[in-house]
Amino acid sequence: MQQRNADRTRARILDAATEEFAARGIGGARVSRIAEVAGCNKAMLYAYFGSKDELFDAVFSASLEKYLDEVGFDVDDLPAYAGTVFDYFEAHPDRLRLSVWYRLERPDGRPLEAIIAVNQRRLEELQRGMRRRTVSRRFTPVSLLSLIQAIATSWSSMNPEYGAELPDAKVRRAAVVAAVERILS
Repeated sequence: MQQRNADRTRARILDAATEEFAARGIGGARVSRIAEVAGCNKAMLYAYFGSKDELFDAVFSASLEKYLDEVGFDVDDLPAYAGTVFDYFEAHPDRLRLSVWYRLERPDGRPLEAIIAVNQRRLEELQRGMRRRTVSRRFTPVSLLSLIQAIATSWSSMNPEYGAELPDAKVRRAAVVAAVERILS
C-alpha cells in the first residue's frame, strides 16, 4: 500500500511539473506551485526528486520516452517520420514547449543520456542509409536530422500574427512531408 501511494504521489508531481515547466520553463517554474497542484509539500517533492533541475530532468526524460514510443524513426521513410513528428507535437504542444525550454535554458548544461543515445542511434541509421544509398548524401547525417526536425516543428514556431493565414493541420502536415521529400531528392 505504501509503495502505491508513493508511486501515485510521484506521478502527481510529474504531471504537475510537466504542466508548470511547459508553461514557464525551468527558470520561471515554481516548486511551490508544483507541490500545490500535486497535493503535496515542497519537502516531499525534494525528497522524491532532489532539486528543481532534477525534477525538470525527470519530466523531460519521461516526455522523451513517450515521444520515442509514439514517433519511432524509419530511415527508409524520412518524410513519413517528419509527418509523424508533426502529428505528435500537434497533439502534444506542451511536450514541444518542454523541448524548447530544454534547449533555451540548458545550452551548456549536463546532457541527458537518453537524448545522446537516441541521437546517436538515429545518426548511425542515417549513415547506414547513406552507405546503402537509400538516403541522400547531400547533407551530413547531423545536418539532415536537424533539418527534418526543424521542418517538422516549424509551424509551431510561427509568429501568432500569422494566425488567420495559417492553413489547417492537414495542409501544414502535407507541406512538412513535401519539404522533407524535396530535400531528400
